[in-house]
Amino acid sequence: MVLKPTGRPEIRESGKPELNDEADWNSFDSDAYVDHNYRELRPDDEQIIRIVRDYFCDHFQRNPGRPDSGIDVGSGANLYPALTLLPWCTGMTLFERAGTNVQWLERQVPGYDANWDAFWDVLSEVKPYAAVENPRPALRLAAHVKQGNLFHLPERRWGIGTMFFVAESMSTSIEEFREGVRRFAECLTPGAPYAAAFMEGSKGYSVGDEFFPACSVDATDVRDSLAPFTEGEVQVSSIGIPEDPLRVGYDGMIVACGKRNSA
Repeated sequence: MVLKPTGRPEIRESGKPELNDEADWNSFDSDAYVDHNYRELRPDDEQIIRIVRDYFCDHFQRNPGRPDSGIDVGSGANLYPALTLLPWCTGMTLFERAGTNVQWLERQVPGYDANWDAFWDVLSEVKPYAAVENPRPALRLAAHVKQGNLFHLPERRWGIGTMFFVAESMSTSIEEFREGVRRFAECLTPGAPYAAAFMEGSKGYSVGDEFFPACSVDATDVRDSLAPFTEGEVQVSSIGIPEDPLRVGYDGMIVACGKRNSA
């Protein structure tokens, strides 16, 4: 994967944000994205997996039961959010806008590539995940890929949800970031546990030969955007940049976990 400089100004010379609908999402190179981000398990992703895994385990220990349906919003070319959902719901929707990513997901769901085994190995260190005898057929039976726009998600539909690197990675607009988080939260039923991950301070990112917009957010932005939809406190964790940064133009990663309120 060729990385372009990512010091592009967040706001264009016109002063207007670069909006989600202005990006050519169907030019997203799924294979290049996986090769750069997920061909091997990075330490920052491993931290995220452990945080989300442990949060879901704790939630369902305190709230026994299994939701009928879960959702991973903006799945892209990333399977590990869906894998974190696998023991907890009978079916899951992998919701994605870009046609290239939809095609990638449809190829992976029937039997995903070997690089994702390292991600599952971290999850399966604890019993609820280890009890999934074989995650490949389990994912094939549970997952349904659906193409759609985040801003058109129905309300109160799914009983558990994830959204990784989406709301801040689709435009430079802080308003669209907040609206994306709201739409994610409102698609969940009251009491549904959720986990969301964000790039911190992102200045945009390259995938193959294309540059895509991002909105620079921090832990306060994440907490404030989720708090109105969360019962109790939003659990926010900041993950610093490891010795081998993913790319230039970001300040780390943020993970937020919580329980959907009834608002």
